[in-house]
Amino acid sequence: MNDTSFAIARLLLVDDHPLVRDGLRARLEAVRHFKVVGEAGNAQEALTLAASETPHLVLMDVGMNGMNGIALAGLFHERFPAIRVLMLSMHDNLEYVTQAVRAGASGYVLKDSPATEIIQAIGAVLDGKTFFSAGLGARLIQATATQSPVERLTPRERDILDALAEGLSSKQIAQRNDLSVRTVETHRLNLKRKLDIEGQAELIKFAVENRRTQR
Repeated sequence: MNDTSFAIARLLLVDDHPLVRDGLRARLEAVRHFKVVGEAGNAQEALTLAASETPHLVLMDVGMNGMNGIALAGLFHERFPAIRVLMLSMHDNLEYVTQAVRAGASGYVLKDSPATEIIQAIGAVLDGKTFFSAGLGARLIQATATQSPVERLTPRERDILDALAEGLSSKQIAQRNDLSVRTVETHRLNLKRKLDIEGQAELIKFAVENRRTQR
């Protein structure tokens, strides 16, 4: 990780198999600047721990009982947009990868990857980058090459972009969507990063120009 990264990275493990979590914890806690602050076996446990332990990154399984990891990644993106989500899966299905990115995940790593690759992925995502297991990244780029920047936004980010086009403040957007003002501000920062926009005025101009006619 670079000089702007966390001195100690707080990690949350989400997988419905205790043995998998045990193995991940052993691998990750061997890294000096990683600290596993919690483990969850389902969506509710994960959301509760995210609120109480404030991890920097969640390593999340795709195929869990109950709510799957992709749907949960979407909830994390809505409620805790500052927390990075890295998907861990046994499936190299491109559709899963696309859905995970659409939900707000910053990376997708296969479970049979070497421990060094998983550690590398965590470091990259904590640095604000994306990371995909070998081959998946190239396939994803090819699949999304024709998409506009707006089409790559998550549903929550699209809603906030439309609200900005309406002239709503962060406080008004927060009230409309039952979010905290801080969460809305984080979404606005993510929008600028994804759209490669620097100033607030430029973001609002973009929002007005790309506003959906129907919601």
